[in-house]
Amino acid sequence: MTRTHMTIAGATALALVAGAGLAHAQSTGRAAAPAMEKCYGVALAGKNDCAAGPGTTCAGTSTRDYQGNAWKLVPTGTCASIRTSAGNGSLTPVSR
Repeated sequence: MTRTHMTIAGATALALVAGAGLAHAQSTGRAAAPAMEKCYGVALAGKNDCAAGPGTTCAGTSTRDYQGNAWKLVPTGTCASIRTSAGNGSLTPVSR
């Protein structure tokens, strides 16, 4: 191997190590996404997440505010404490 080849090989190895270090730093620097749960009766009309129940097909298809069979993803443990003018959120569909 010539001196030029050794220099190129050394620079390549250094770049690979630096790149791996940056990738590791980026992956460990991100906060984990919070656990989420379905919360029924808290979505505004047209703002529900997918599969809201009879009369809806997917995200954004609820027809009225706080529809009891329409759900929204919320951080785990917060659903029942969400208050609306129609009542609190629920982990199961509600009659509204």
